[in-house]
Formats: sequence, C-alpha cells, structure tokens
Amino acid sequence: MRIDVLTLFPEMCESVFGTSILGKACEKGIVSLNAVNFRDFSGNKHNSVDDTPYGGGGGMVLKPDPIFAAVEHVLKESAGPLGDQESLATGQAASGVKPRIILMCPQGKPYNQRIAEELAREEHLIFICGHYEGYDERIREHLVTDELSMGDYVLTGGELPALTVIDSVVRLQPGALGNETSAVSDSFSTGLLEYPHYTRPAEFRGWKVPDILLSGHHANIEVWRREQALKRTLERRADLLETAELSPKDLQALKRLKENDPQ
Repeated sequence: MRIDVLTLFPEMCESVFGTSILGKACEKGIVSLNAVNFRDFSGNKHNSVDDTPYGGGGGMVLKPDPIFAAVEHVLKESAGPLGDQESLATGQAASGVKPRIILMCPQGKPYNQRIAEELAREEHLIFICGHYEGYDERIREHLVTDELSMGDYVLTGGELPALTVIDSVVRLQPGALGNETSAVSDSFSTGLLEYPHYTRPAEFRGWKVPDILLSGHHANIEVWRREQALKRTLERRADLLETAELSPKDLQALKRLKENDPQ
C-alpha cells in the first residue's frame, strides 16, 4: 500500500511515520508513507496557497491549483506517465489503479472502523490536509473521491485527522501487527466494544482476575468474553447494538443482562 499526505506541515507527518506500528510497517515494506508539501506547487513567487474568498467573508480559502498540481505529481510519481490531461485530473493511473483521494474536513462522512476496513483494501490513498477557512469548492467537486470527518468539532488543520485514519488503516495490513488476531478482536471490529483484559499478577491490591480466565477452559473463556463485550457495549454504546450482527445466543445474553441477571 502507498499513502501520500498533502500538507503544509510535512514534519508533523514524518515524525509519526517513523514510530511505532507505522514505522515498523514501513521497515517491513508493508506500506510506503510519504508527506508532500503542496506549497511547493504554488506556482507563484510568494509561494502562497490561499486567497480571499469571492463574495467576501472572513478567513482565507485554499486555492485549487496547488492541490491539483500536487495530486498530479503524486500520481506521476506512483504510476509513471499517465496520458491525457483528463485522465490525469481524475486520477486514473496508467496501471489502471485509481487511488482514493481523501479530503479531511468537518463536513465529511463520520469516520468509523468499517471505513477503515474498506480503505485497508485499497492500494493507494492520498490525503489532503487543509488549513485556513476552507477549500475551493472545485477541489471537492472535481478532485476528491471521499470526504471524512473525525467528529463534530473543528481542528486547526487536517494532519491529525489524516494521521488517525492512516494509523487505523495500516494496522489492518497483514503483517503490521505482531499478533494477527489483535485487529480482529479490537473494539468496533466485531460491531461491539472489546471485552476487558487482565494480565499478571492474578491478584493486585486485593483485586482479583476473574476465575474463568484462570480456568484454562478456552471454550468457556470465549463465552465469557463475548458476554462481557455485549455487557460493555450495552452499558457504554448501546447504539452499536442496533447494527451489530448478533446470534440467538447473543440476544439471550443481552436479555439476561437487561434483566440484571448475571446467570
């Protein structure tokens, strides 16, 4: 997988790309992470990438030309010569692979684990990180394929949201995690919140690990973990139960939990 981040602050991204799971994934050749400063494509002597909005109003707006030029540069670099200008503008590479070009903005679709799993199947992702008041609308209409939001709040720029998405996507790549089952059982991956975890010592300051986890009976442990995941989801994010895939046993367990019957 190749991931490019178009940003005015590449150092923010590069410091993260070399650490933890992302750094290890790059070392293993699982993913290629690149930060591109789209100010380098401003095309003017002042290197300006923003301008005042037509019609007036506060703040500055990101111009379309530097961002289009930066995306076209990335496409050329990743896929070689691309042919005519129309195919270049729409991101259709000579290889036939069309990358997902993702705009990080508060107006986008709320990000979740399902989208992470979808993006993890792509070969090439390009993130556009904005600043100032907003983007020229032609970037939305004629360049990007997706708009994503991290929530109902506004940040200074798109770098932190983009890095969050990248981290959640890269950890789903085969070989990125030391334990391949970790991503499968994570919160939201099954539609539920994850069950509680314990490790040594078996007793700490009078607080004991549940006996079932010390029993060595793996089938019973799996039943306990599933019911704990249901319980935690019911208590903390009951809305997730509306769309989670629940078996008849799950529904029975939920009924008991709602009736406060631990059995």
